[in-house]
Amino acid sequence: MKPVAPGTVILHRHRGYGVVTSVNLLTGWVSARFGDEVRTLDLNLSHDELQHADGEPIRFRRDPPDRMPHARLMAMVRELHRAGYQRLYLYSWPKPSGLHWRWHLFTGQRNWLDRAWREGWYGSGADYNFNPIMGWGDAPGATAPELVKALAQFDPHGLAQALRRDEDHTAWFDAVCEALLPNYAFTLGWDYRDGPVPDSLPVIAVRRGVPAYAGPPLPWPPGWARLWTGGHALVQSSFRTIPAGTPSDIAR
Repeated sequence: MKPVAPGTVILHRHRGYGVVTSVNLLTGWVSARFGDEVRTLDLNLSHDELQHADGEPIRFRRDPPDRMPHARLMAMVRELHRAGYQRLYLYSWPKPSGLHWRWHLFTGQRNWLDRAWREGWYGSGADYNFNPIMGWGDAPGATAPELVKALAQFDPHGLAQALRRDEDHTAWFDAVCEALLPNYAFTLGWDYRDGPVPDSLPVIAVRRGVPAYAGPPLPWPPGWARLWTGGHALVQSSFRTIPAGTPSDIAR
């Protein structure tokens, strides 16, 4: 399905051409303004006879869009690794529901815990679900080469810091991309309420309708195993976790 985002021109069977003003990729609800109308109209991409401006049908249920950008980010990072930017790393912790996930790109030293932060090099579902872009001047649905170009123009100084070799991580990342793309992404996040940290890399689908991953087990990234021992973190956090099933508004 072609991307639908704020600014997308659509065609309604009865109202004619309009412009999407807001979108929710999880539910398929959009708001659109038609003609010179002041108020927007709430519509559902699955049921309200909407098409793209060129007449292409919008099949939100049968051909759902990616509800998270992690697969496209993986493809972009692999392209940059092949160009010599091997000190570029993707810390990815999506959730299968698509409701709560994060991504973070960083360069320089491969330190999964104390990662370097740069403005614009991270994102979350709170933003992407309502406007499916990374924020680098990229367009919705941009391909891996287009994302590479947008990131290079957005922060050339930051990207230059990745222009060094890390052959172990690059080989691991390429093998993971080969096994997962374009329908799956890996996650480095793990909730202890779901049990001990698994031996292999957790994998989730990036869109609805994709069957569970059934490929070979994938290893964790190089250096990751040293952070864990027996399913417990070597570095203990200071905050308390809430047991599964606890109401969010319980007095604590």
